[in-house]
Amino acid sequence: MKIDVWSDVACPWCYIGKRRLERALEAFDGDVEVEYHAFVLDPSAPDSARPLNDHLRAKFGDRVEEMQAHVTELAAQEGLDFRMADALAVNTVNAHRLLAYGRRHGVQADLKERLLRAYFTEGRDLGDLETLANVAAEAGLDRASVEAYLASDDGTAEVQEELSAARDIGITAVPTYVFDRKYAVQGAQDAETFLRVLRQVAEESAA
Repeated sequence: MKIDVWSDVACPWCYIGKRRLERALEAFDGDVEVEYHAFVLDPSAPDSARPLNDHLRAKFGDRVEEMQAHVTELAAQEGLDFRMADALAVNTVNAHRLLAYGRRHGVQADLKERLLRAYFTEGRDLGDLETLANVAAEAGLDRASVEAYLASDDGTAEVQEELSAARDIGITAVPTYVFDRKYAVQGAQDAETFLRVLRQVAEESAA
């Protein structure tokens, strides 16, 4: 079975949903391939990083702290350590280019996890190319090769194709999970819901 996931490294629900899907996969008896695709959650995010809460305050005002406390609590239930006061709002296109590179080299899943942790727990600037190269090296990639890749335009067209594909199939929010190119599930569903979908898709494929 193949699951195509449209998500963003700056999306808290994408990280929470990733953990919930992983729990469902642990309980599922079957082979599943998960592939991540680009989606820019906040096109207004700056090219130069700034504190996330300051950026969000322009949209949500004084509700920001309450919103962040809520998502932090839900993340903790999944074993995730969100430190939203340290998170930095920044354009994520280069992070998606890096994920495309990771897919080519067979480490996309590890790289995705590492980028999410860098953003939500470590407060690192994922718009900075040196930071991205460091994260890539931590995920097992050759740092010098990644630096050369990020310094070029390589991967840009690939990311744009993924963004276009999301628009073409009507994805307007993330995370969105597409099972075997047939069934779409939106949002960070609980593990039990993911498991039911996995079993249903497997049964229909076997019929």
